[in-house]
Amino acid sequence: MDSLPATGQADSPAATQADDTPRDHAAHAPEHPVRLPGFHRLALTERLQLLRSRGLLTRADHRALTSGAQRLEPVQADKMIENVIGVMGLPVGLGLNFLINGKDYVVPLVVEEPSIVAALSAAAKLVRGCGGFTTASDRPLLIGQVQLTGLAHSGRARTALLQRREEIINLANSLHPNMVARGGGVVDVEVLIHAAPDGGPDMVVLHLLVDTCDAMGANLVNTMCEGVAPLAEAITGGKACLRILSNLTDRALVRASAVIPAHALAGKGHDGGQVRDGIILANDLALVDPYRAATHNKGVMNGVDAVALATGNDWRALEAAVHAYAARGQGYRALTRWSRNAQGDLVGSIELPLKVGTVGGSLQANPMVAINHRLLGSPGARELAEVMAAVGLAQNFSALRALVTDGIQQGHMTLHARSVAMAAGATPPMFEQVVERLLADGEIKLWKAQLIVAELGGQAAGQAAGGQARAATQEWAAGHGKVILLGEHAVVYGRHAIAAPLPLAIRARVEDARDGTTLLIPRWGIEQRLQQPARPGSFLQSLTLLLERLGLSQRALRIQVAPEMPRAMGLGGSAALAVAVIRALDRHCALGLDDASVCALAFECEKIAHGTPSGIDNTVATHGQALLYRRGEPATSRPLALKQPLPLVIGLSGSESLTARMVARVRQAWLQHPARYERIFDEIDVLTRHALDALEAHDLGELGELMNICQGQLNALQVSSREIEELVQLAREHGAAGAKLTGGGGGGAVIALCPDGGARVARAMRDAGYQALEVSFG
Repeated sequence: MDSLPATGQADSPAATQADDTPRDHAAHAPEHPVRLPGFHRLALTERLQLLRSRGLLTRADHRALTSGAQRLEPVQADKMIENVIGVMGLPVGLGLNFLINGKDYVVPLVVEEPSIVAALSAAAKLVRGCGGFTTASDRPLLIGQVQLTGLAHSGRARTALLQRREEIINLANSLHPNMVARGGGVVDVEVLIHAAPDGGPDMVVLHLLVDTCDAMGANLVNTMCEGVAPLAEAITGGKACLRILSNLTDRALVRASAVIPAHALAGKGHDGGQVRDGIILANDLALVDPYRAATHNKGVMNGVDAVALATGNDWRALEAAVHAYAARGQGYRALTRWSRNAQGDLVGSIELPLKVGTVGGSLQANPMVAINHRLLGSPGARELAEVMAAVGLAQNFSALRALVTDGIQQGHMTLHARSVAMAAGATPPMFEQVVERLLADGEIKLWKAQLIVAELGGQAAGQAAGGQARAATQEWAAGHGKVILLGEHAVVYGRHAIAAPLPLAIRARVEDARDGTTLLIPRWGIEQRLQQPARPGSFLQSLTLLLERLGLSQRALRIQVAPEMPRAMGLGGSAALAVAVIRALDRHCALGLDDASVCALAFECEKIAHGTPSGIDNTVATHGQALLYRRGEPATSRPLALKQPLPLVIGLSGSESLTARMVARVRQAWLQHPARYERIFDEIDVLTRHALDALEAHDLGELGELMNICQGQLNALQVSSREIEELVQLAREHGAAGAKLTGGGGGGAVIALCPDGGARVARAMRDAGYQALEVSFG
């Protein structure tokens, strides 16, 4: 799943007219960058509404996509090709976060393979934070070939054709004067001599180098070849045989590059320098081994082809050109190069031939193609080719990074299970349950999925459904998610914090397995076999610790997790996961653990996840109560009984909450300026104790004001973010009494207190592209 470079051959002056400088797209950049946080979490209709609100879809396009009117109808298809019997659909997704030459793009992708869109968007987001992609391209020329045979002397024929170069060019251009008027047409000719493979007379091939502007240009070039063939015959005395374009478009080379600091590659337990070096080594193999290079380049084309299909371009021609280009020289090689610069950064580049079009009847025949061009900002052909090159490099990076870290296979079975569940006719309410049961059974077959669908459908229809659903729920152990109303970070330094459980939980169950222990979290796309040693900071490391402490290291278990809450959003997910798994192990293995033991074990897991946790997350996850908490030896917690439910909206920033990093950042600042930060912690503690009074009096106006002030203190600790501040402002502008981040910060979630109901606040957050949840507790 990968790609790579080269230099073109030049027999004529025109072939050297390459513009290697990045084109100035930034001058046309939109006033507001295209950023759509949380886009993948939105419902389909919400995504379309967001695109409309951001001006990426016209009113007509939005209406067409909402109603399905953009689909190609059979009557239209019947006019495009022969013997039509129907139309086959493919998903259209958006690659997000692309910054190319300083310009923001959302990139339409037509692809049926799971994970490509998500991988591209994640790669683009990482590269965006490092400055984005830089691209450049040659003047895109298409080659037309006229094959001449039966020549007495090939060298003299070549000389004669070149001597009458201007005459040939003028004749070819007279056949398409409109193209010439637009700045295109034949710009030069070249003549090649090829020996016949059977030892017969040489073949002379006349090349027309044609600038087709924004058109793909195949028919145009073919017409020119046909038109100049009689003149070529007259000049040489030979016989014209083939008269057709070449799909090896090595006079339309496109380049893209990105520079990624090593520290940006770190994460999920992997050192950034090791990831960088692994990517370089993987690319090195693709430069010398055609077996690896084929898979490497296929990964590049996963991205390029998806854009080509979305924009109505001939992906078959692109594939032919790219693979022929990769095979030039001594052997088939990768299309990309990854190396290390003097600063230790990872540097990636790609060079490949891409001759694409943005105008022409074939592009307008499919209504979805026109919408996709508008989503891209209606680029010209050259700009579109540069976008494709950046997408190809991004896809190659994501594949290589996966290969050298978790492995490309991770999550494959989960994706397969989702495809099988869909094929079995699983309805939306039962879909996740079908996937989870397929993975739990370990037999991901269509017939198995159909049985599960039938069983669940019968339960929903039968009178016993309620009792059966309760019985199924009782098989699962749970750990509670949480929000911190006030006191984040200060609680790590011995101050008070107020936390409350969420109605969202993480559930787990355990079964015996045949070989080894496996962790399955289908909704998060995780399917991992327990490895020794596990990556530092990962839940597999926590799970290894738990199994050792509980004396279960030698048992083969299948641990299945069903989260009802988003991951890495500062909502106590790691603690809830730990508690759920501990309780599931306790239930299955009859360990007899009490709440104190569960909480203590979960705290050990939190140390692995976050370094120096306060203990508040695992306490709430275990007990499921609102409480006033203070760290200490021992920690103290006081359950809170509220007079009325507390109405909240949780806004998700779409960026992971970097709890461990934020805790470490605050600690470093505290070590450098202890008195300054102790004052901030004291001020947060005062706010928290006042908030306790407001809670007990159900004075929501006062509580909201205290939350607002606390957000200012957290901002002073430098644990907020642009997305967090935007969510806070949206909440306050739309009726929230108070709003602040919750949890570690650096991303994650915002809580908004909404005395008059949270519908307006939630809607405002969703309209801005974020996910929002209305909850209450108490």
